[in-house]
Amino acid sequence: MALQKQCIALDGNSLTTEDLISLGKGLLRIKLTPEAEEGVKRAREIVDNIIAQDKVRTPLDKCLGVGSPLSPERTRMLLALRINALAKGHSGISLEALHAMIEAFNASCLSLVPEKGTVGASGDLAPLSHLALGLMGEGKMWSPETGWGEAKSVLEAHGLKPLSLKPKEGLALINGTQMITSLGAEAVERALAIARQADIIAALTLEVLKGTTKAFDSDIHAVRPHLGQMQVAWRFRSVLDSDVFSSEITEKNRPHQRVQDAYSLRCSPQVHGVANDTVAFVKSILSIEMNSATDNPLVFPERDLIISGGNFHGEYPAKALDFLAIGVHELANISERRIERLCNPSLSELPAFLVNEGGLNTGFMIAHCTAAALVSENKVLCHPSSVDSLSTSAATEDHVSMGGWAARKALRVVEHVEQVLAIELLAACQALEFHRPLKSTAPLEEVHRLVRSVVRPWDRDRFMNPDIEAVHKLLREEKVWEAVHPYMEQYRERYGPKRSDQAKSPGFTEESFCFDSLIEDSRQNATAVYFP
Repeated sequence: MALQKQCIALDGNSLTTEDLISLGKGLLRIKLTPEAEEGVKRAREIVDNIIAQDKVRTPLDKCLGVGSPLSPERTRMLLALRINALAKGHSGISLEALHAMIEAFNASCLSLVPEKGTVGASGDLAPLSHLALGLMGEGKMWSPETGWGEAKSVLEAHGLKPLSLKPKEGLALINGTQMITSLGAEAVERALAIARQADIIAALTLEVLKGTTKAFDSDIHAVRPHLGQMQVAWRFRSVLDSDVFSSEITEKNRPHQRVQDAYSLRCSPQVHGVANDTVAFVKSILSIEMNSATDNPLVFPERDLIISGGNFHGEYPAKALDFLAIGVHELANISERRIERLCNPSLSELPAFLVNEGGLNTGFMIAHCTAAALVSENKVLCHPSSVDSLSTSAATEDHVSMGGWAARKALRVVEHVEQVLAIELLAACQALEFHRPLKSTAPLEEVHRLVRSVVRPWDRDRFMNPDIEAVHKLLREEKVWEAVHPYMEQYRERYGPKRSDQAKSPGFTEESFCFDSLIEDSRQNATAVYFP
């Protein structure tokens, strides 16, 4: 018997990006809080009192999206986020219609929504219209039980009736920034995961290149107290050679240790740090956007008014997601330079391209080329889409955000970053083989064991794509972070942050500094972090 899914109560005010990812995976069912139901009913009463006209349908001429359909996971996120916005009680939708949307979500009856077609101006009109179209029993729809089929048939197979819209409900369904924001939520959560794992991968690279740990001394970072920079330096210290976790590799090379390393090693806290801070900033913007009323016009029951405005404009999430792409890309940019150092014998003191019998084997040469290609592609994708605007709708929508493209390309950038760091992790683990029988620190050895559980050492050339995909999967599932997290706890028990360090950075807490993500801290206390 299948386990009953946990239910999440939506109120339009408290949905998190983590919750939305779980909703997208189909791990949660939706219900409304009693307060949300009352708010929706009050707003609907205002609409019924003010509007006296024929029934309104979702304008089918708005359903003009193109491209591949969103995956079921992303369509679930889109539908869940639209339900959350309507639950806020300012859209004028009837409680019956909102319950029908929730029933469709809980049954995983998902409309066909093309991924392209929104300019992020009057909301995400095209994709949200496609979302509404299926709920109305028109167009195509998918469910796990039926697969793709005519929407009306899919709904009937689940005992559901198509939406029959009342006045104002068409506009309530198609106005809003939920396409931009739902894709953005996935991008920011994946960026968070890869950013903190990037620190572990870079630390392993530093170890196998026999780098010095001096650049991560806490006093260096305390005098430039950016949150992300201090967090990254702490992570490096927690997994590298110390009196908590000793390294035979470091110990052997201590007499010959360089005074300082190349920037791609020495400046990792500064470069990775701002990527972490960027993710924190973007997450704070999206968290607000997810719990906002972004359709038009909006209903204010306490004033007995319906007011037209511009909350549908996607500039906030668009700008934030352009910034996310730029910020997280730098993790791949600097990673590619570390891969070069691992593969280049004049820089690494290791066999060329990390393989013996170099005349017969190319080793990691092509893998490095792949990383370079992904970094180059990212540099084009990082051009901000939100600096563009094309007038639409007969010059009424004369400034648009292009937020849909901002979200989609941010996701592509994040995926490329994950793949580049997967290549670096493979290369660093291969480099560690050449230091045997010496052992690294316990946390880094645990990372090596994790990688070797899915990829064997590189003794001669073979098809590398499955190796990269296997390690990419480990990163997507945050297995590298899970592997080192217990060791970070041990280090924290021995070396918590200095109180003087905390005092130098407003909003900086012991919990965030020690081992947990600074993202979580900034989400809970964004005002203190960004506006001290």
